[in-house]
Amino acid sequence: MGNGQQNRIFGGARQQHVIILASGDKVRHMTLRPWMTASAIGCAAILVIGYLLATSYLVLRDDLIGATMARQARMQYDYEDRIAALRAQVDRVTSRQLLDQQVVEQKVDKLMQQQMSLSSRHGKLDALLDRAESSGVIDKQPPASGADHAELNARQKALELAKAGSPAEVTPDNSTLAYLPAKETVADHADRVFSKVTLSLKKIEQDQLKRIKRLTDGADDTADNIQSIIKTVGVTVPASPAAIDEDGGVGGPFLPPENVDPFDQSLANLDTALTRLEAARGTVEQLPFRNPAQGKLITSPFGNRKDPFFGKLALHPGVDFHFDPGEAIKATAPGKVVSAGWAGGYGNMVEIDHGDGISTRYGHMAAITVQAGDTVKAGEQLGLAGSTGRSTGTHLHYEVREDGRPVDPMYFVNAGIKLASYIN
Repeated sequence: MGNGQQNRIFGGARQQHVIILASGDKVRHMTLRPWMTASAIGCAAILVIGYLLATSYLVLRDDLIGATMARQARMQYDYEDRIAALRAQVDRVTSRQLLDQQVVEQKVDKLMQQQMSLSSRHGKLDALLDRAESSGVIDKQPPASGADHAELNARQKALELAKAGSPAEVTPDNSTLAYLPAKETVADHADRVFSKVTLSLKKIEQDQLKRIKRLTDGADDTADNIQSIIKTVGVTVPASPAAIDEDGGVGGPFLPPENVDPFDQSLANLDTALTRLEAARGTVEQLPFRNPAQGKLITSPFGNRKDPFFGKLALHPGVDFHFDPGEAIKATAPGKVVSAGWAGGYGNMVEIDHGDGISTRYGHMAAITVQAGDTVKAGEQLGLAGSTGRSTGTHLHYEVREDGRPVDPMYFVNAGIKLASYIN
């Protein structure tokens, strides 16, 4: 088939399409170019696609909106649940902190009461310790130097705990919530610290009780030893003012005893022991246990001897001590001068009443420096040594009398030597 025939059947490859529009006598034609065809097809495709999309949107719009709203609702519920959980957690933490704060405050109050009790005890104990020291009772095991500061440290720790557990500090945005140890709360920490503080305070109290017990035992032992020594010379220690006078009459209804704090009871025991000791020391200080001639030679002891003038056996009612002429003669105990002057064989003599029926005499003095009615102290000068009366030379004639009866002064002097370790 030739080319001419092919072109007549299919048309030329480059032949353009023409659209002819006839209306009556008018004839119009339009040449369709390739780009116009492509544009028309593209617009048609866009319209079709847009129509399909719009139709799909209209059909699926309610489902999309419902799904979106459901998703938003789920998200809202999730957030609300999380917020509620966080609020519940904050409420639990706040409630626990409030409870912990109450526990801490109670423990602080308890610690403050213990501190006040320790302060009160310290004041009571100080007075007794001063009395014990003045009475010569010494604690051989003094307390540790840091014990006095334990109560202050305890209070400081308690206050720090109270501040740490303050509810005002527990807020939702507080960073301490994130770092609060899960295994130990404020109350647990308070319990642990307060347990240590309580044990420390109990140890201090036990140490104080032991110290008071040692002082009480020491005072009782010293008082017993002094009384036993005093009894060897026939003197008894007078009862303390607190002793019950059964002869004066006692009575009253029977009532069960009150609950007494162990510390107060120990203080009462120490007070009783110190009262006994003070009474014993007071008796010793009032009686002539001192040596009237320290370091002097005894020229004639107490008892029967050959009289230096008659050569017969006679009672020597005192002890003679060698003195140089003019040496001071001093009182061996405080008392009241009942006689001062010439007394026959005593020569110039001074007699002192020391109470409890005990008196001393100092004879053969060259001069007297006191007079009857004077109150003298132990060691106060009474006169000067001499050789007046029935005397063969300068010396001191020293007598001790119990209810007017002469006793050996060396009993008192020897007892005074034993008492020196308890008195000085």
